[in-house]
Amino acid sequence: MGYHLTVPKANDVFKQWSEENVIYAPKRFVGGGAFSDTDIIRYGEVEKIEEIEFNEKSDFSFKDILIPLSETLFFFTEDEVKEANQPKKGAIVLLRSCDLHAVKRLDEIYLHNGPEDYYYKRLRDRVKFVLIGCENAFDSCFCVDMGTNESKNYDASLELKNDLVYIDNKNNDWEELLSANSSSIEEVVPAHVTETITRVSIPENITLDIFNSKMWDEYDSRCINCGRCNFSCPTCTCFTMQDIFYTDNGKVGERRRVQASCMVDGFTDVAGGGSYRKKNGQRMRFKVMHKVYDFKKRNGYHMCTGCGRCDDVCPEYISYSKILNKLEDAMQEVSK
Repeated sequence: MGYHLTVPKANDVFKQWSEENVIYAPKRFVGGGAFSDTDIIRYGEVEKIEEIEFNEKSDFSFKDILIPLSETLFFFTEDEVKEANQPKKGAIVLLRSCDLHAVKRLDEIYLHNGPEDYYYKRLRDRVKFVLIGCENAFDSCFCVDMGTNESKNYDASLELKNDLVYIDNKNNDWEELLSANSSSIEEVVPAHVTETITRVSIPENITLDIFNSKMWDEYDSRCINCGRCNFSCPTCTCFTMQDIFYTDNGKVGERRRVQASCMVDGFTDVAGGGSYRKKNGQRMRFKVMHKVYDFKKRNGYHMCTGCGRCDDVCPEYISYSKILNKLEDAMQEVSK
């Protein structure tokens, strides 16, 4: 069902939603950028429509809501273990189509890749998703080529046009609230991107021979293994565990799950002093091939959703989309 709401009425809806949920959306943090005089757009709690950044892409994705940067799993003493409490409220997340497709990738990793991840599932079950209509692509986006430019599996969609809020609702629990606050009830079709400036072409004939291509060598010197691409990506899911001890004897403390990056030093360290993929080019190869080869071999679709954030945040201006476009030549190189 489609609804047209004025901004004040939409804010009334947000107020009702906030009683049982925390609402997250792309939000501008003034002065919070990489430099003192720059802003950053990332996900944060919002209470009103006016707080949402509709016109620019968020520098970081929504994923911290489902897989927090640092999450305490349980507390322990010498005699017992106590599970950490989950948040008291649920969550409503406003996100674009590429990010909504990323949720499917996260679910694949945490819910369908062996036993369900208990801590992920208890958060995931309490999250509702509101699609932000996305009419025009940003410069680095390539969602059309990745097939993620359009979504249907949302609780509601929301767009702001000419001081009116257009909502397409699929959640029965919200019907009464939206109907009571709408100025009219009409069909609403979420806008979606149909073409992008950045284009990628991923060959279907990729094999493991591509690991031997010389294309990866340039990233030994270009990449500084900072991990920004991983932490901004909505589908990177790697984590490590940390035990925090409160006492010197190590018998009281907590265990945390912390986001990790396959691009940083120490990620592949193993017991006995072993370490794998020491070169930055090898790490780049692993990341890229996981996104467009390994994951697809297992699940039938690419892990990458084409959001373009990795291109946006790289301090060395390494373009992931251009790497994808080099794969065709790389396969020809190793096939000779």
